[in-house]
Parts: sequence; C-alpha cells; structure tokens
Amino acid sequence: MSLVTVEGLSIRYGGKTALRGVDLSIEPGEIVTIVGPNGSGKTTLLRAVIGALRPASGRVRLKPGLRLGYVPQRLHIDPTLPITVGRFLALPHRAPHGARRAALQRAGVPDLMDRQMSGLSGGQFQRVLLARALIGDPEILLLDEATQGLDQPGSAAFYRQIEAVRAETGCAVLMISHELHVVMAASDRVICLNGHVCCEGSPAVVASAPEYRALFGTGTGGALALYRHDHDHDHSHDHAAE
Repeated sequence: MSLVTVEGLSIRYGGKTALRGVDLSIEPGEIVTIVGPNGSGKTTLLRAVIGALRPASGRVRLKPGLRLGYVPQRLHIDPTLPITVGRFLALPHRAPHGARRAALQRAGVPDLMDRQMSGLSGGQFQRVLLARALIGDPEILLLDEATQGLDQPGSAAFYRQIEAVRAETGCAVLMISHELHVVMAASDRVICLNGHVCCEGSPAVVASAPEYRALFGTGTGGALALYRHDHDHDHSHDHAAE
C-alpha cells in the first residue's frame, strides 16, 4: 500500500488559501521531489503530511505505523552550547550508541561523533540532521530544502548520499527544493506545485511540461543531467563532509 496518500488537500492561512485540491501519493522506495516558486505551498504541504497543520478540507492518510524521518530546512543551536554530535543524536530518547554510530555511517560522516555541534561546517551539520532522521529506521524520509545554504557541489554530494541511503535501506524520500538542476536529476518523480499540482511525472516529462516552463522558464532544461553520473568512479574528492 502507499506510504502517504493526500486527497483533495486544501489549507488556509488567515483567510488565504495556501493549497487547494492537492492529490498525491508516495509509494515505498521512491524518491519524489516537490518543486515550485517561493510561496507555492511546498513547506505547507510537508507540514500537513507530518501532521503539523490541519487541512481546511481533504485529508492526509499515512500507512498505519508509518515511521517518518524528518530533516528540517534549518535548525539553530546556540554556538555557546557545549554539545557533541553524539549527545545531540541521543536527544530526546537516548538512542543507543550503536544506533547513533550506524546513522552517522549512513549519513556519510562516521567520524563526527565526538565533534562539537558548534564546530561543524554547513555540510557536516546537515549530514548530522540526516543521521538524526535515520536513527529510527524510517520508511520515508522528509526533507524540507535540506541543502539551503550549501554550495552546488555540497548540495550534489548531499543528494547523492540520499540516493545511497535509499539504495541501502529501501526507504522512500519526499523532498522539497529550489535547486531544480540538482534535485530533479536525483528523483524518480517530480511534482510541480504552485498552490495546486501544476504537473507531475518523471524529471524529463516535468521539465518539458508547459506549466513547468511557465513557472521556471527553459533555462534549467539542459542542467537536469548535471549530476546524473555513472557509478564507476570515486567520490572521495566530493564535498561529502565539508
């Protein structure tokens, strides 16, 4: 059965409609990316899926007992707070040491356990947030513009790590992003949102759709393959843990 099913979802803020009539489903093991301009309702949709927002109409159905992992757009930690990565990953439920170490391994940063959170680079910080989301062995990962603030190679390396996590664990991924050139190449399916679902399908189908081009123009079309690559070379030089 589907992991997530959204049917006729509409959400209103202070008299304004943020989303209207949204239908979508997420199947086991697939990577689905939601793209759209600023104010298109991307984060609103994700918050509705995790139960943080109540629909004005329609509904969100999750598979019974579904295990969710969430990677936020940003998380502020006071730089004066002395907390190691290992301690951060243990909050609030005292995850076992072995589970924390395995999660860091899957996130591509196995050596950060004893580092101070305040001393991490932007790329390392996002990998730690990914590790935290992986501790509960989620069936679906939800990412809300998780690479905002990273440079292009850093973003590409992060999304390659997401592909590796999916390949290793079989979890589904639902992510939203403004980085069309990076994200669409990593996706099985793309949903273009602008208050409603404008179009959806494979990256190639969406990139050529008139609705997509009306929102984003044609400039991204040639960049969709930018980070598509053969898996026959070494990524040790990548920004995996910068």
